[in-house]
Amino acid sequence: MAEITRILGIDPGSRVTGYGVIDSDGMRSRIVESGCIRLGDADFPTRLGAIYDALRAVVQRHAPAEVAVEQVFVSHNAQSALKLGQARGAAICAAVTAGLPVYEYTPREVKQAVVGTGAADKTQVQHMVRRLLALEGELAADAADALAVALSHAHGRVSRLLMARQVARLGR
Repeated sequence: MAEITRILGIDPGSRVTGYGVIDSDGMRSRIVESGCIRLGDADFPTRLGAIYDALRAVVQRHAPAEVAVEQVFVSHNAQSALKLGQARGAAICAAVTAGLPVYEYTPREVKQAVVGTGAADKTQVQHMVRRLLALEGELAADAADALAVALSHAHGRVSRLLMARQVARLGR
């Protein structure tokens, strides 16, 4: 049986940042906590500080071993893409300053890992996250996306470990 790892998944946003903490052995996963950091109408630097502070609190509360963050998607609006990138930066800084390794995944990679197709829509992602984690009821879209990022990392983690073992075995 594989070792259980605690993973924090983050779906960064400049207005709402989703987060989800799971315990996973790569095959089976269990939710620890998920939620949304709602940033309101404060000025932008204040919102970035709120993302950092809230995620540091999640890290302190749950002590994840690894952090997975969704990468910025290409946007038609350059200003929105810049703000999203800065929100990601605040989230990544919260993990790095806690000494945690950070892994990044594109939205397409996350959808592929969780739903089976990189073209899945948000409702399909939410449905599969609920199924994979045996959750009942509604799940906020941003929290579901963050949990999907964590699940994507958990599933890929097993593949990476197996490949590393195979390479080490062949290198002998």
